[in-house]
Amino acid sequence: MKARRAHQWPEDAESARRIQGKVRERAERCAPVRIRPRDGLLVAGADVAYGQDGRAVGGVVVLRLPGLERVEESFSEGNARFPYVPGLLAFREGPLLLEAFAKLRRRPDVALFDAAGRAHPERFGLATHLGYLLDLPTIGCAKTWLAGRHSAAGPRAGDAATLEEGGEAIGAVLRTRDGIRPVFVSPGFATSLEDSLAITMACVGTARIPEPVRQADIGARAALRSAR
Repeated sequence: MKARRAHQWPEDAESARRIQGKVRERAERCAPVRIRPRDGLLVAGADVAYGQDGRAVGGVVVLRLPGLERVEESFSEGNARFPYVPGLLAFREGPLLLEAFAKLRRRPDVALFDAAGRAHPERFGLATHLGYLLDLPTIGCAKTWLAGRHSAAGPRAGDAATLEEGGEAIGAVLRTRDGIRPVFVSPGFATSLEDSLAITMACVGTARIPEPVRQADIGARAALRSAR
């Protein structure tokens, strides 16, 4: 599947912030769509693995609900040309992940990213950014907090506490399994918070991280090792 929108990928933070602002304005004009867990729903997970030699691999794994059956996987190897700058992860990981998505034979219904969506200092994390470029509903499922105030999520799987900032619900702290650390879920592109939480929970297997993202991480790391 090819990206349906594009922009230049700069190598400096000042240019990246200008592009981020322009793309965010365009993305905010797009209305969310209703997407709920259902039999046959294709959910992609995306993540990037980094090597000590500067190499990186972007991985995408597509699973089918409800049994989390693996349907397809793709990987793209290269160098991360943009440095790590907080808030600008899309410019570091975006090109590799878009290349990996382009190798998919089937278009998924929704994608989860190991990154933020709306729960981002600029309300425009990697999940939202790439969702807009792909014209694909996306969800951010980050391991760490980036933005918003919240209370503690309850101890049981499925318990959630809203991430709020400026009177707006920008995401949620979600307990995916009983008694383990939560993840930070937020709508990416063309998704609501309610649907983002439902899709994330439908993708939980035996680990804290939803299976599509976990398997993308495992696959990208394995591809990186084999590329040495």
